[in-house]
Amino acid sequence: MQLARVKGTVVATIKSKGLEGVRFLIVQPLDKYQEPVGAEIVAADAVHMAGPGELVYYVSSREAAEAMPERFVPVDHAIVGIVDEVEVTS
Repeated sequence: MQLARVKGTVVATIKSKGLEGVRFLIVQPLDKYQEPVGAEIVAADAVHMAGPGELVYYVSSREAAEAMPERFVPVDHAIVGIVDEVEVTS
């Protein structure tokens, strides 16, 4: 799992079967100090609650597809939680 900050939304009028009603969000991956790492990505909102500005964690690859209500849909990243607090220990 990785941390990310939700930056915005993606609107798709046509989606693959099994993705109807699923929201897609633009997220910026972060390191443990909440600093940006790499480019922004698109992630499916598996928690159905994430919104712009929120700190979330996401999974990639096969785990992303399994996190969705209908398993094994074509997604590369899925938001699986909203973060309340981060405590960094050395």
